[in-house]
Amino acid sequence: MIDTGTGPAIVLLHGFPHTHRLWERAAPRLAETHRVVAPDLVEGGSALELADRLADVLDGLGIDRATAVGIDAGVPAAVGLALRGRVDRLVVMEAVLPGVAGAEDFLRGGPPWWFGFHQVPGLAEGVLVGHEREYVEWFLRAGTADGEGIGAELTDAFATAYTGRTALAGGFEHYRAMPRTAKELAQLDRLELPVLAIGAHPVGPALGAQLVALANDLTTVQLEDCGHLIPLDAPDRLLDVLIPWLAEGL
Repeated sequence: MIDTGTGPAIVLLHGFPHTHRLWERAAPRLAETHRVVAPDLVEGGSALELADRLADVLDGLGIDRATAVGIDAGVPAAVGLALRGRVDRLVVMEAVLPGVAGAEDFLRGGPPWWFGFHQVPGLAEGVLVGHEREYVEWFLRAGTADGEGIGAELTDAFATAYTGRTALAGGFEHYRAMPRTAKELAQLDRLELPVLAIGAHPVGPALGAQLVALANDLTTVQLEDCGHLIPLDAPDRLLDVLIPWLAEGL
């Protein structure tokens, strides 16, 4: 876990197949004005299940409320924290919210192939044991604009976190929990807090389109020529958007 800096708290939530180290290139600049906390969400769950785990982490750190920043499978957790009343400002990137209208164009050809593969209980972890690094590296290469990935050392660190049947099953719980998340998000009426939705490739504007009907104060940004792993693929461009937006709340 990252816990650095002083000031208003900002909680950075990674997705699959990542760890808190997804944020290591962005955290130093954020820590100039904020207390930056980036926990591990290697073991998945529904939006509110993850939010409750994160609330325990925040309580242990003496943090009542924070800005929540989520990417990929970290987005439901960030929205869940907002539903639990622990969030002042919300940033979401490169995901679609289960059961929420607005992402029809992105999902027109069906969801990404790995969603179904990961959702079948016992299947993916049984097939992938012994091949974890190759599988994780595929996502990391696909998540960068140039297809080159994020380097051997960081790839090894991510792969290690998902090595073994139990660890893989924990990661796939992000996907197996999607029906539960959809039911939880059905409770969502309006988000009264400021929301920033950032798209890149491949999700693009889909998440922002979902939030149009849900967020009273929504800002949307599209980063062109940027891969899915925004905090690693284009950290400076991310921060050039994020830091001024955060400053509006200081």
